Amino acid sequence: MARGSTRPTSRDVAQAAGVSQAAVSLVLGDKWRGRVSEPTAQRVREAALELGYRPNLAARNLRLGRTRTVLLVVPALTTEFFAEVYTGAARVAAEHGFGVVLYPSPEGVGPARDPFASAAAALDGVIASSMAADALTAIRGDQLPLVMLDSDPQGSLGAATVNLDIADGIRQVTEHLLSLGHRRFLHLAADVPSWTFEIRARELSARLSAVPGAGLRTAHAPISVAGALAATEAALAAPGPRPTALVCDDDKLAVGAYKAARRAGLRVPDDLSVTGLDDLGLATAIDPELTTVRLDAELFGERGMRALLAVMEGRSPEEGDIPVHLVVRGSTAPPS
Repeated sequence: MARGSTRPTSRDVAQAAGVSQAAVSLVLGDKWRGRVSEPTAQRVREAALELGYRPNLAARNLRLGRTRTVLLVVPALTTEFFAEVYTGAARVAAEHGFGVVLYPSPEGVGPARDPFASAAAALDGVIASSMAADALTAIRGDQLPLVMLDSDPQGSLGAATVNLDIADGIRQVTEHLLSLGHRRFLHLAADVPSWTFEIRARELSARLSAVPGAGLRTAHAPISVAGALAATEAALAAPGPRPTALVCDDDKLAVGAYKAARRAGLRVPDDLSVTGLDDLGLATAIDPELTTVRLDAELFGERGMRALLAVMEGRSPEEGDIPVHLVVRGSTAPPS
């Protein structure tokens, strides 16, 4: 390498290994098998390591028409859940030389504008939550590899789906409350048209319909404390026997339910047991601390990124839903 050079080149590696630059490109691009001998490939790798050579990814990607950039499309909901999904996805992406751009749908769960002049030209793939699926009409393009999170495997837009085992989470919640003796249930359902919330409603209804004497009412609310407060107040004031257990689709909904219960003169959990789903930081910030289902958001992001890498490489992604776990705290007790 010439004195004063700041960065070794493929030509330097070729000279050190006694091979052509074409051979260096084949070996370092992992396309040498059947074209370059194993001893030659080993010499190239050793020369590159000794010189500290690193390929110019920008130039390589320009030649290949790839940017090594992935878009993560999520709903613009103000919880840390999707921030943790991003953290997990970005960690796996970095291990493979990719970057991740986080794109919250600006209208919450509705359509989003294309964040690039041409998404198909600027991106290698997309990971998207089904809660922000409408945003994909502008973003994904026709040729982009796509992995969907929280999406119906039978009707997904993506080449692969990655899901948390939400149905099992609802099963765990239901069995916990039934074992405490609850039979009158109120479901505080997220007013969001998404498969993941449909699963919650369907599983809760199916579980309770199989239990003699169990009853279920449903109230819908936007995912906000104010929305949950209003919906729960109305449900608790409705005619008929008051529910003893409130199953919330989300921890933020549970916070609104707490406020509604206290305004109605009810104590949690003495008069009303409350459960959430997510295990956000606020689950332990409220009093009593919230019984909820822990979702591993970082693992969710990791699995989503690994699935996208598999799709882009023509491999089959890992199968199976990600397990979830009920965390029992102070917001649930036997009915008084």
